Amino acid sequence: MSLNRQIESARAYHAGTAHSPRSVRADGHGLDWEIKPAPFKIYPDLPAVPLPRDLPALEIDTLAALAGGAGDPRPLDLDRLASLLFFSAGVTRRKTSPGGGEMYFRAAPSTGALYQTEVYVVAGDVEGLAPGVYHFCPGDFALRRLREGDFRGAMAVAAADDAAGRVPATLVLSGLYWRNAWKYRARAYRHLFWDSGTMLANALAAAAGLGLAARTVTGFVDREIHGLLGLDPGKEGALVLLPVGPEGAGAGPPPVVVPLQHRVVPLSSSEVEYPAVRAAHADSCLASEAEAMQWRESPEPPPRAMGAQPSCLALPAPRGTAGRGLGETILARGSARAFSGAAISAEALSAALHHATRPSAGDAPSGLVDLYVNVHAVDGAPPGAYVYRRQEHALEPLRAGDFRRDSAFLCLEQPLGGRSSATVFFLADLEGVLARFGNRGYRLANLEAGLTGGRLYLAAYAQRFGATGLTFYDDAVVAFFSPHASGKDAIFVTALGPAATRPVAQSPFPSDPSQ
Repeated sequence: MSLNRQIESARAYHAGTAHSPRSVRADGHGLDWEIKPAPFKIYPDLPAVPLPRDLPALEIDTLAALAGGAGDPRPLDLDRLASLLFFSAGVTRRKTSPGGGEMYFRAAPSTGALYQTEVYVVAGDVEGLAPGVYHFCPGDFALRRLREGDFRGAMAVAAADDAAGRVPATLVLSGLYWRNAWKYRARAYRHLFWDSGTMLANALAAAAGLGLAARTVTGFVDREIHGLLGLDPGKEGALVLLPVGPEGAGAGPPPVVVPLQHRVVPLSSSEVEYPAVRAAHADSCLASEAEAMQWRESPEPPPRAMGAQPSCLALPAPRGTAGRGLGETILARGSARAFSGAAISAEALSAALHHATRPSAGDAPSGLVDLYVNVHAVDGAPPGAYVYRRQEHALEPLRAGDFRRDSAFLCLEQPLGGRSSATVFFLADLEGVLARFGNRGYRLANLEAGLTGGRLYLAAYAQRFGATGLTFYDDAVVAFFSPHASGKDAIFVTALGPAATRPVAQSPFPSDPSQ
């Protein structure tokens, strides 16, 4: 039996990294600022290939981009590639801290603003760019060529996907374990997929805005991808592939993939090993092209028995446009530091939920995570706990009442979880997902949660309110939404609402006298 099918590994990792009030209060972990990882991966001996800075404008309406509307497909050239990289993973602004250090804010959100997701480009037919395998550095907005030549054929074999050899380029998102584990330790493995998912939300929307076909590939031969990019699998793992551009003639036989010896600047003077992160990734790897193809064809489970149709709160028809272009939305985005507690409209929540959960092209099914919503202040929706029913585009009531205090508690007792207009909890039937996809199903569930959360960000900022991702008490979230959520596992949380325009006291309750 392959390692991927030994699903007790993913189960043990999930249980071993669960948060509870007891575990968090007993945790004496402190941040060692002397070894905080550097924000960029640097290849000091490779020359930079500067990217164009006069980028094509992403004027497409944000909600239209989330819907996948892009007009006529266009070829991939260096200008469009640069725009895709910038609006997915680029540095959008910089800030100098009081101590003189510089902070870099990126196009897509990241847990703890640590930005451990790296981007590589396997290019073969990009106008204005020589064929090769490249690393993208957001710091100087440049590519560095790791391999010379057209390796799309090697990508097609590694992805067990012939079409990956016929598109102009494939982006590979990877995760540097230490850059996130410095703060979040073993729980960092979850964060790799939350953060790559939010970046993927930007990338898919930007591709639509640029007229570029794009789809995700999650089933691939990890060892082959790591070898092609020259990754050390003990420190960095490939997470998801994104073939981009129209299909054309297939690439010829690739050059021989020899081991790479490029020098990389260490992230910090020393690193702390978290074997659970490394093991979780290794145990979910696919070992051969045949296994990747078989994995992709995992049979669908029999449909779950449906009970009586519940009485649901129908949401308004989702808006198709928001009046804000995608480029403007991405540049305006930033995780909300505080919510005002004010209401948003049911139309705004409707648009956010609809556009966040639409299926996207890829080799894995959508709908692996369910959205539970605590409504705190939504005009047209009574406060209460709900589950979102995608097919009906409606909220199924679970409990009525004001659950601001509960939401704040569930979100690791962070006021943001209770001051929001609505807080969305992502839960998954991990038993079913792992039974179908093996340990790699754990990647899928967390990646889908990150992608959906990233789309909630874009939909929120397009409609001029805020969003933020939050962590949570695992079992407490399931218990709160049970019996409906019984047997599921908590995966991620995203809170939505108008941002506070002034500092607020650390309370989740806008009705407090201190407010």
